[in-house]
Amino acid sequence: MQLSKGQKTDVTKGRQLSAVGLYFGWTANHSSMSIDAAAFLLSDRNRCERDEDFIFYGNPAAPGGAVSHNVANTADKEVITLALARLSDDTARIAFTLTIHEGERHGHLMQDVSGLYVRLIDESSGEELLRFEYGDEFTKETAVVVGELYRHNGEWKFSAIGSGFYGGLEALCTNFGLEIEGGKSEAAAAAEVTALKPIDLRKKKVQFTLEKKKLTGVTARVGIVLDITGSMQPLYKNGTVQEVVERILAVASKFDDNGSLDVWVYDTHFSRLPPVTEDDFGDYVQNNILNNPAIHKFGRNNEPPVMEDVIRKYTVEEDEGTPVFLIFINDGGVVKPIKKIITAASVQPIFWQFVGIGDSDFEVLKKLDTMEGRVVDNANFFHLDDISAVSDEMLYDQLLNEFPSWLTAAKAKRIIRSV
Repeated sequence: MQLSKGQKTDVTKGRQLSAVGLYFGWTANHSSMSIDAAAFLLSDRNRCERDEDFIFYGNPAAPGGAVSHNVANTADKEVITLALARLSDDTARIAFTLTIHEGERHGHLMQDVSGLYVRLIDESSGEELLRFEYGDEFTKETAVVVGELYRHNGEWKFSAIGSGFYGGLEALCTNFGLEIEGGKSEAAAAAEVTALKPIDLRKKKVQFTLEKKKLTGVTARVGIVLDITGSMQPLYKNGTVQEVVERILAVASKFDDNGSLDVWVYDTHFSRLPPVTEDDFGDYVQNNILNNPAIHKFGRNNEPPVMEDVIRKYTVEEDEGTPVFLIFINDGGVVKPIKKIITAASVQPIFWQFVGIGDSDFEVLKKLDTMEGRVVDNANFFHLDDISAVSDEMLYDQLLNEFPSWLTAAKAKRIIRSV
């Protein structure tokens, strides 16, 4: 199976697999380039909890022999082999990466590497189960998250990512919760990593995304609107919504001068809640939403009233002309009148990023990109089956994908005064 970027596929479902190998290949355009594959064994918090969960040339085997790193004995360059039954139950996903050794120092970049691919092989039969070719769009990156194996309903699936990073091995370690001490070679420093706090780790991931999207230095207000209709009830009770708030808070912390995230919830009614900050984000959902008797919960959806309140806050009550990045989480589609609101709001300094979760058809939201009658394209939509299964790096990449083009268009039309 040939995968494309962003595609996910089953690996173990319907198969009897005891061991698989991830075989990496590439062609370096300079003979002096040194390129290395690695694996990060991640918890359900999407981070390495222990130093030994980072498998690379300096630490080539995981405890118990579940994962090993070797030079390939084939036309491939390197192979990471996994004995699936030996993987700890605490390993929720495994991220596979590629780095150029000290690329920034030597001026070696991913644009100088061609023919990048990874093959997933059944080690027992030698059958190639999937192949992912990537990297045509890379320029000055020195590291890549190639893909992930992750658990889903008791089986393993593979996600083709192919996202580049600046900063080489150190950037990847930081991305997955490990920090390299300065002043050391990569090989020596990788064994001396320390865990970061989750919010600090996520802020670093946001920073990497901002650099990639050329958004560093941009100031914006950040808000989130959370669906609290009946179908969302399990996601509130299992902690998924709290996790979403924490993940989006990291975006606000990098964009907003006061580091706060404005919050709304809605079903048939809506509530504007106190902003969340790094000082009070713990148990925010439980304390401010679930335990708040004033909030109408778990009814049907009605988006226009809460959207009108968002517009009122940023254009009437607090009319600063600062760009607003508004993230709208919804799991059941939206009512058609939102089209009129978004069209009318295209002259306002608000970019609406809709995120659909679950298995609804999202008919209205899918048509946002082709909606006519707007001064600028002020809304985007993407769909995630399971937002809790998506890595922070992938989430931030998708969240911030169209915001830069809106900033450019809005500034040209004098909708925003500054960025």
